[in-house]
Amino acid sequence: MIMEPERATIEEVPVPDADELVADALAAVRGTDVRRAERQLDRLMVGTGAADAATAVDAALRRRLVRALGQLWPRGWQPVDVHRITGRRLDARAARLVRDALAAQRREQAGPVPDWWDDQLRGLTAEGRDDGRDLLAAWAAAEGLDRVDALRAAVDVLALVESLPPIAVLRPPPGSTGAAVPRVAGTGRSGSPMLDRVRALLAKAESTTFPAEAEALTGKAQELIARHSIDEALLAAGAERGDLPGGVRLGTETPYAGAKALLVQEVAAANRCEAVWSDDLGFTTVLGWPADLVAVELLYTSLLVQATAAMLRGRTERRPGSGRRTKVWDESFLNAFALRIGERLRAATEAADQAAVETAGSERLLPVLAARGEAVQERLGTLFPGVTRHRLSVRDAEGWSSGTSAADRAALDVGGGRRPRQVPGRQ
Repeated sequence: MIMEPERATIEEVPVPDADELVADALAAVRGTDVRRAERQLDRLMVGTGAADAATAVDAALRRRLVRALGQLWPRGWQPVDVHRITGRRLDARAARLVRDALAAQRREQAGPVPDWWDDQLRGLTAEGRDDGRDLLAAWAAAEGLDRVDALRAAVDVLALVESLPPIAVLRPPPGSTGAAVPRVAGTGRSGSPMLDRVRALLAKAESTTFPAEAEALTGKAQELIARHSIDEALLAAGAERGDLPGGVRLGTETPYAGAKALLVQEVAAANRCEAVWSDDLGFTTVLGWPADLVAVELLYTSLLVQATAAMLRGRTERRPGSGRRTKVWDESFLNAFALRIGERLRAATEAADQAAVETAGSERLLPVLAARGEAVQERLGTLFPGVTRHRLSVRDAEGWSSGTSAADRAALDVGGGRRPRQVPGRQ
C-alpha cells in the first residue's frame, strides 16, 4: 500500500475590511498606548490589501464622519459649533476638514432642512471640496498633506466628533418636526433696513481711531436696536404668534475667555436676553427672542473688536515703571471695559423703553415686555437647570481703571449708575 505524504494545512488570516480598520484606529487613538495607535495607523495606510485599498479606507472614513456629524444634530450641535470646537481642540486644518464633511453631510441629509442651517453652512463657505466620494483626498491635496498625516488628522477629527457630549437643543434640527418652518420676516440676518443701519454704524465704530466716536456710534446702534426690539415685541403681540424664545452660541475662546463671556453677558442683558458660559466648550449660549439675538450677535462681534483695540491702546498708556504687561492687566482691562459698556447699553435700552412708553402707553407695552422676559427666564430654567454663578474678582487695579476709562471716554450721556454684575458659571 502506497502512503501519500501529509500536506501541511495553512490557515488563512481574514483580511480586515476598511470599516474594521477605521474602527481599530479610532479605538487605538482613544487609548493611552501611543505605539499601538501608530501600529493601527500603519495598518490603515496598508489598507485591505486590495488594489483599491486607499480608496476603500477613504470611503470608510468619509462614511463614518458624515454619519457621526448627522448624529450630533439631535443632540443640540449646529454646524458652526462643530467647526468652532474642532479649531479650538485640534487646529484650523482639521476645522477645514470638518467644513468639507459638513457639506457632504448636508447633501445626504434626509428630511426638511431649516433656512438658518443653510445660512450657517454658507457662512462657513461650506460648499467644500467633496465631490461625493473623494472628501479626504481632495482635502489632503488642498492642504498639502502626505497620506500618513492626512489619515492621522482624519482619525483625530473623527475621534473628536464622536466624543462630543449632548448640549442644549436651541432650534429644531434638520429632519425634525419644526425644521421646515420658514424664517420669520424681520428677524433674519439680512433684508432689514434697520439692521443694515446698525451694521454700518458698528463698522464705523470699529474703524475709527477715536474712542469717543466709537462709543457714540455704538450707543446710537444700541438705540436703534432697542427701538427695533420694541417694535418687534408689539408686532408679535398683535399677531398672537406662538413663537418661543430661541438661542445662539457665541465663541468665547482663549485668550481671556472669561472676559469675552462677561462681554456677551453684558450685551445680552442690555437686549433682554440671558447668557450662560460653557468654558469647557469655548462658547456662551444666549437665549432670547429672534430680533434680540441678532442684535446681541452683531453688538458682541463689534464690541469685541473695539475692546481689543482699546486694550492695545491702553497698554501704551501705562504709567512708567508700572511693570511689564501681563495677562492679569489685560484681563482686568477687558472685564472693566465689558461692565462699563454694559451699563451704557442698558441705559440706552431704558431710554428707548421710556420713549416707547410715552408713545404706546405703559398699559400696552409693559405687559408685553414682561411676558417676553418671563418666557426667556422659563427657557433658561428648562435648558440650564443647573447653572451656577460666580463673582468677578479684580486682580489688577490699574488695568481695571484703564479699562473703565476706555469705556467712559465718550461724551455720551446715557445716565445710569454703575452696579456690579455676576458672571454666569459653567455648565
